[in-house]
Amino acid sequence: MASAAEQLASNLNFSTFSKATDLKKRLWFTLGALLVYRLGTYIPLPGLNPEAFAQAFRGQSGGILGLFNMFSGGAVERMAIFALGIMPYISASIIVQLMTSVIPALEQLKKEGEQGRKVINQYTRYGTVLLGTIQAYAISAGLESGNGLVADPGWFFRVSTVISLLGGTMFLMWLGEQITSRGIGNGISLIIFAGIVAHLPTALAGTLELGRTGALSTPLILFLIVMIVAVIALIVFVERAQRRLLIQYPKRQVGNRMYQGDTSHLPLKLNTAGVIPAIFASSLLLLPATLAGFANSANMPTWATAAVGALGHGKPLYMVLYAAMIAFFAFFYTAIVFNPKETADNLKKHGGFILGIRPGERTAEYIDYVLTRITVLGAIYLIFVCILPEFLIAQTGVPFYLGGTSLLIVVSVTLDTVAQIQGHLIAQQYEGLIRKSKLRGGKRGR
Repeated sequence: MASAAEQLASNLNFSTFSKATDLKKRLWFTLGALLVYRLGTYIPLPGLNPEAFAQAFRGQSGGILGLFNMFSGGAVERMAIFALGIMPYISASIIVQLMTSVIPALEQLKKEGEQGRKVINQYTRYGTVLLGTIQAYAISAGLESGNGLVADPGWFFRVSTVISLLGGTMFLMWLGEQITSRGIGNGISLIIFAGIVAHLPTALAGTLELGRTGALSTPLILFLIVMIVAVIALIVFVERAQRRLLIQYPKRQVGNRMYQGDTSHLPLKLNTAGVIPAIFASSLLLLPATLAGFANSANMPTWATAAVGALGHGKPLYMVLYAAMIAFFAFFYTAIVFNPKETADNLKKHGGFILGIRPGERTAEYIDYVLTRITVLGAIYLIFVCILPEFLIAQTGVPFYLGGTSLLIVVSVTLDTVAQIQGHLIAQQYEGLIRKSKLRGGKRGR
């Protein structure tokens, strides 16, 4: 039998949406914030020659700069004030998560609830400032080393570049937090989502242009469209997939009343790590090619040139290392974000247990066993979704934005945002039902 929430969700319509005033305000705020972000990606750094940089960027667009350009919504390509994007904040968040699992003081803060979360968030902001400063200074030094990229090299350019790039990152971090609290969806994820989606029309137009000029055949383009739809359907299916462990709560007595036992479930996502493994693996594999592009190829050793060539898109070594890194980071990040022992202790504290499993250590071992098995399936899914587009990109020259990582981010963020919108609409209907029941109760009382 369908639950009350499912029954309400099935009755959602346009009239319900039109009555949700708070939801409409949140949607308009989110759209306005994303518009501000997109405008910021077109504001160039002071003292930079945009034409010379655009020409230099074209030679490196296939490396790690292309990946960062995708996440920043084209700001790297234009070297705008948002060129660093939100990546320093994401890196700082991951570093802090790693530290909470190895530093007892941070682990204790994590268990203190809302107050501890605020302290950890503050540490994350400090880490963002540190990483952003280092990356901004490295960018300023790299720009100065280029021929004709900077009009007036020197410390003034470096300081102004660091302030501009770091200020852009901190503004995006603040903007993402505002979207999360006053808008719809996760603000940080939506900023990355907006940057990728902004370039999807250009990527599709480029693909169609290749078909018009004869570089791609019409059957191949149709196959690519069908494959993208199939991959999106697979992502939706797996991202919603869960392994539910049945939790039993025994009877309990509170005062003179006896409460019946209850059953619940512990949902374990098939892909707990999300898109993080694909991002990390792509960044590490594209780094050698990017460094080699900036270096003088004539002075490079023969083995280095051969290694860089073997790590190109679609090469066997690249594919093998990419798959291995995705699998490694899938298990590594899952171990960071989900602690079976802590979950088992929480169940034991509230009197819950898994049928046939002794509470405590045995429960933690069982949860870890199940989590390991489903993470294997999640890693295989991530490898398939990321490797298949990479192979097609290498063989057909499809634009970089149609890769597996971009599809994963776009679909995952869309699912999360739609779920939050649906939650607001369901809450709106519940409030309407409660108001009607109060009015009816008041009339009967008279």
